[in-house]
Amino acid sequence: MLFLRSLAFNLSFYAATTVIALGCLPALVSRRHVLGVARLWARTTLWLLRVLAGTRVEFRGLENIPPGPLLVGAKHQSALETLALCAVFPEFSYILKRELLFIPVVGWHLSRGGMVAIDRSKGNRAMALMNAAAADAIAQGHQLIIFPEGTRRPVNAPPVYKQGLSHLYAALQVPCLPVALNTGLFWPRRGFLRRPGTAVIAFLPPIPPGLERTAFHAEVLERIETASNALLADGRAELAALGHPVPEPRPETSAA
Repeated sequence: MLFLRSLAFNLSFYAATTVIALGCLPALVSRRHVLGVARLWARTTLWLLRVLAGTRVEFRGLENIPPGPLLVGAKHQSALETLALCAVFPEFSYILKRELLFIPVVGWHLSRGGMVAIDRSKGNRAMALMNAAAADAIAQGHQLIIFPEGTRRPVNAPPVYKQGLSHLYAALQVPCLPVALNTGLFWPRRGFLRRPGTAVIAFLPPIPPGLERTAFHAEVLERIETASNALLADGRAELAALGHPVPEPRPETSAA
């Protein structure tokens, strides 16, 4: 049953994504319309996930989101949070790899949506270019979303936080909203199965601007990891009660 429900969701998800991406090409006329398409895609996916896979996404701590321009630092375990956060922030911009802009159709939406693309081929100049684009997004009142680990990490893997988030925090001088989650239990990276239960995305109290960069790095890591570990424990207990226990991951070493 788990396999069949996962199959039904995956087929429906890719079909819906294709239809929305192609059918909404006229939205490329403006960023506002592209963000509307992203919200439609996110809400459609969350509905399909709940109906077909039995996975409900719960947003906690919405009252912690301050108004106005904001730096959002989120744990990254799954593709799920990438799309789910589109349904939360009214003026979001993602920091992403420039290579994603070259994906047919999807890349067009990302480009017209005002995402901040990092061109890693620029070497040391990449950081300066990212700073300029990020500052412009903040000046326009955007909520700038970054995954500080840079890529999806397996659940319970040792944290590897890069310097991008702390660098932007020091440069932009806006609050940082930490985001904890346990989505990797229900929509694992590089995995086919979509497990039933409650995937939680929790918005923690924001960190005001002004902390020293090293102190901020330690603070945001401690907040996100502590909250995410608690959510993972709750999620594992729920999955075990539903008869879908998740095997404990093999130990993974970290150079950080």
